[in-house]
Parts: sequence; C-alpha cells; structure tokens
Amino acid sequence: MKIDQIELYNLSIPFISPFKFSNGELLAHTCLIVAIKSEGLTGWGECPTFDNPYYTYETIKTASHILADFLIPRIINKNIYNPQEIRDLLAPIRGHNMAKSALDCAIWDLFAQSQNLSLKNFLQGVKDQIKVGVSVSLEGNISQLLNTVENYVSQGYQRVKLKISPHWNLKPLQKVRKKYPHLMLMADGNSAFTLDDITLFQEMNELNLIMIEQPLAYDDLLDHSLLQAQINTPICLDESINSLHDTRMAIALKSAQIINLKVSRVGGITNAIEIHNLCEKAGIKLWCGGMLESGIGRATNLHLASLSNFVLPADISATNRYFREDITQSPVYLNPEDSTIDVPKGIGIGIKVDKNLLFKYKQNQEIFRS
Repeated sequence: MKIDQIELYNLSIPFISPFKFSNGELLAHTCLIVAIKSEGLTGWGECPTFDNPYYTYETIKTASHILADFLIPRIINKNIYNPQEIRDLLAPIRGHNMAKSALDCAIWDLFAQSQNLSLKNFLQGVKDQIKVGVSVSLEGNISQLLNTVENYVSQGYQRVKLKISPHWNLKPLQKVRKKYPHLMLMADGNSAFTLDDITLFQEMNELNLIMIEQPLAYDDLLDHSLLQAQINTPICLDESINSLHDTRMAIALKSAQIINLKVSRVGGITNAIEIHNLCEKAGIKLWCGGMLESGIGRATNLHLASLSNFVLPADISATNRYFREDITQSPVYLNPEDSTIDVPKGIGIGIKVDKNLLFKYKQNQEIFRS
C-alpha cells in the first residue's frame, strides 16, 4: 500500500470531571490523531500523551514536532507491504514511542481494512468481549471516594483501581475493601513511593488486592524485584515496560507478576504483540491499560485486548465515563451484567470518526502529501 497522505490533528476533548493523580490533575484529554490515507482507505491512530511530562517525557508539543519533522517524512510516499515494516522505518528515531505508536496503529488499521477484516481478526484475537474495570482518581475525602466507587459498581464495573499517593493510600483502600469485600480491587502508585514504604505495602497484604501497579520509580526494575520478594500482593509494572528488552529484564529479575501493556507506551501494535507473546511463554499475566483515550485509541485497545494472554480486566471503560462527547459515531458502552465491552465488529478498528466533532475539538491540523 502506498502512503498517499497523512493528516495530523491536535485535539483537546473536555473531561466530564477533572482526573486527579499523584502528580496533578487533567481537565481535558489532549491527544494527537493521525489519519493515514492509501488506496481510498483511511487508517486511524492516536497519540494520547499529555501537555506535561508527568507520565512520560513525551508531550503534545514534542510528539507533534517528532511526528511532523521526523516520523511522517520517513513513511509518506512509501510502499508498505506489511504493517510490521513501520517499526523498522521509524527505528532510526530513538525513543518517542507514543508518537511512533500513532502511526503504527493507523497502519495496522489500514491493513486490516484492506483485507476486509476487523483488527481483532487480523491480529488473530480470540475474544469478542473484553472484561473491563475503571480507574478512580485521587478524591478529596473518604466519603466522596466511597460515593464514586458506589456509582461505578452500580453501573456494573466489577474491578476498580484506586490511585494512591504518599498522602492517600492505606485508609482509602481499607474503607473500600470493608464496604466491598468481594470487589476486584487494585492500587496504582504511579511511581510515587520508594523502598522506604515496604511496611506500608506489607500492610496491604491483608486487603486481598489483585495487584499494586507501579509503586516505585517509573524507570525501575531492580527495586520492584526487591519489593515483590517481600510482599504477597502481585506487583504490576506499567511505566517501567517500554520495550521487549525491558520485559525480558523484568522477567529475569522477577520484578513483577503482572504487566499493564499499553500499546502507545511500547510504540505500537507490532511491539505489543511481541511483548504479549513473550509474557505468555513466561507466565506473566497481562492486562490492557488505558491513557484516557478518545474512541479511536479506545477501539484499538479493545482489539489488542482480544489476544489470549490479556487475562485480567482492562482499563478500557465506557466512553461516557470520561466524555460528554467523543469524536466517534460509535461510543463504547459497558455491558453491566458482566462488566465487559464488546470488541467493535466493523473492518479495521471498527469505528467511524465524526468529522464535525473532530473539528470541534481540533486545536491544530497539518496535512502531509506525497
């Protein structure tokens, strides 16, 4: 397929309510959307990074620069014969996985469409519905937290992840566990703790958490292995896993029992598949994480999560969890009876972009032609 045109959109989609985490809060989902055109088809991909370098060093400004000045010029006007080629074409540019992922995912969408297949079938996924949970941001007080959790449980969510911080940790987890003794409950430290907090994490052993996500430094593997050896609760790595090499190191060090695999963090679907297959062989459980994506990234995540080793509920909640308006004509809905979301059945990622809403939330647009 010859890459004829690439469109790059900078969007800001308001959240229904602020999303708070250990490093601050977000009022809107800022992202970059790419549309890759070839042979009358359009493949869509999303770069869901933030305005500030809190989760990764990439920001909207850096990703825009890298895409426009380095990555897009490497593939525009190229003939692509399989989607895995994109990774090799972009490899000379070091890092910038989220920017690369937007192009990689759009190409996979494009190739699935060219074969008249859903992305799930193109990837040889095995699930039509994905078990999902919800992520709860840092709340102002315990009463507010319990009301928030009650609201999500009443909607049908069966797994809840609580953001924790050095000032908001054991007590909120204890209160939620006491009220919901059978809820699938997990904690997300967002790299805010150190090995000095081992006693705190040992106290969490009594809470029957399904995991503690990324409690220590964002780039650490060694200290996580030391912590995992001293607590019963499984550790899940998130920010520490950016590549197949990171995954191999984590397995060798026994740094975690679970990995939160985010397609944008590892540079796209091509890399995600390799990490998935390695973890499946090593007995490391996976779940598909989210980055507060629009319907484009959300649909891509659902297709990826259909692979066999994504065995824990994903962070892919319904569209109306975050947005009053999304940019697609096919909102993602929760099946409340079993806490699942259907994998879109159309060709490619299976959703249609609403151009009116795309332009409503557009901050900037660039077009690249061959």
